[in-house]
Amino acid sequence: MERLFDDRLIAANRRRALSAMTEGADFLLEIAAGEIADRLSLVERRFEDAVELHGATGLTARAALATGKIDRLERIEVAPDLTSGAESVREAAWETVPLEPQSVNLVLSPLSLHLTNDTPGVLVQIRRALKPDGLFLAAIPGAGTLAELRDVLLAAEAELYGGASPRVIPFADIRDIGGLLQRTGFALPVIDEESYTVRYDSIFPLMRDLKAMGMTNPLLGRSKKPVNRAFFMRAAELYAERYSDPDGRIRATFSIIYVSGWAAHESQQKPLKPGSAKMRLADALDPNRKPTE
Repeated sequence: MERLFDDRLIAANRRRALSAMTEGADFLLEIAAGEIADRLSLVERRFEDAVELHGATGLTARAALATGKIDRLERIEVAPDLTSGAESVREAAWETVPLEPQSVNLVLSPLSLHLTNDTPGVLVQIRRALKPDGLFLAAIPGAGTLAELRDVLLAAEAELYGGASPRVIPFADIRDIGGLLQRTGFALPVIDEESYTVRYDSIFPLMRDLKAMGMTNPLLGRSKKPVNRAFFMRAAELYAERYSDPDGRIRATFSIIYVSGWAAHESQQKPLKPGSAKMRLADALDPNRKPTE
């Protein structure tokens, strides 16, 4: 399996971001936490044992607990710095789910699965950790996220240096995520996507926010060559030319895929077996068909 991401750099980025977090810089985590909590609040059951997997700040854990649907919740984090001062937190490697099979009722994954080298393997670990009829809820940045930034960085680098290297990570398409859930054994998957547009005065406060969120480039194939100020100034010019509003502010897109899936249980709805339908589709669609008693 080809590895895309540097696990140690991911941990270092998150550690640095948490230690220097500025007010409002975690707005994406706050959005994801609110959406996950809203979805959890609609589920008509309680969850005795829940886990927040690599949530960084614990925002999702706190929002989920506030729904009143959870009895106990444990956080799992990649770096010791991210666990200090918090209760019920366990340290684990980035792509390891340190849970016994069928040991928890709920797993929450806010904005971390997009950085896994073996996403199917992590999803299998999560599904195995769930008790029958356990629930998995996740928020995953999707295709379209930071598309504007990707475009102008590539354009500026090609123009100034005659080539380009990956400076914004790839993000999965919603259809790919849906296929992964099915292939890794989740039942009754539900997937939807929301896009958020955030406006900035220029490219520089956007890049500061990304650094503050621990979202700087962790690709193993990233260029190690330093770039000069002219590169960023040209990228800023291109961003303003291509993606600014009439008031001069630029737009940054963040697309988040929200996912739910269940560990299989005999009580769950199942599709009918082939040939077991009691009515032909053509009859059901016939506008002249009289209703039966």
